[in-house]
Amino acid sequence: MMITDNALLNNIILAVVTIIVAPFLGGLLSGIDRKISARMQNRFGPPIFQPFFDVFKLLGKERIAVNQTQMVYAFGYLFFAVASLIMLVLKQDLLMLMFVLAFSNVSIIMGAMSVRSPYSKIGAQREIIQMMSYEPVLLLMVVGVYLTTKSFMIDSIFTHGQPLLYNLPLVFLAFIFILTIKLRKSPFDFSTSHHGHQELIKGLTTEFSGPQLAVIEVTHWYELVLLMGLIVLFFAKPLWVGILIALVCYFIEMVIDNISARVTWKWMLKASWIVGIGAAMTNIIWLYLK
Repeated sequence: MMITDNALLNNIILAVVTIIVAPFLGGLLSGIDRKISARMQNRFGPPIFQPFFDVFKLLGKERIAVNQTQMVYAFGYLFFAVASLIMLVLKQDLLMLMFVLAFSNVSIIMGAMSVRSPYSKIGAQREIIQMMSYEPVLLLMVVGVYLTTKSFMIDSIFTHGQPLLYNLPLVFLAFIFILTIKLRKSPFDFSTSHHGHQELIKGLTTEFSGPQLAVIEVTHWYELVLLMGLIVLFFAKPLWVGILIALVCYFIEMVIDNISARVTWKWMLKASWIVGIGAAMTNIIWLYLK
């Protein structure tokens, strides 16, 4: 009983530390992203800590909501994203983690659909299309992990004899491909736009403002840390190698974001299903026949 109590206490402490530290890491990565992107565009760019300044400023804005459910959906988006990250850190069920993460995305979609703004609804519809693009690849990744480790538990990845990349190279490449969609970066920034003059006019987050928008921004930081953590799973041992490769992958995403223009949603859907699902399925079939 004493061992169980100690393990529970350790899990609680780890979860609390994750909740506190993760947004700082995510905000810092976002600040570095903006700084490097500015340099790539021959601009000086904002300070690295500018994302934190923006969130604090949003928190100080007047609380204005189009309807009463907006804030509920915004907090639902945050809650499920945090829950997913905690499940990753505590090495829980990977399949359940993907379902919880999907609930997070559904929450923000419901929030965007709960208002009358056509821009918000268009952003929500495009977010649904993006989910159709990357969710099958995420589920196939879970299947590949199960075929490799014989378990859905993330802990089994760390106790496995060799890194997942040895058995799941094509699944890893498929995940990196859909990572651009998941991060909502160009050429797949359909549901929301970084530039106010484009036709989306912020799309998904058009009718969110002040504290609501701050909650959404912090949730993006949690999501970013979670996605980097999923990359680390492919290089679980040693851990520092996985972290280094995750940072390299994120830098590649920055480069792609700055050198590419938005494509059509039909192209995105075809590319993600043909390249992403095709590569993942090929890897899984090879594992099954191995």
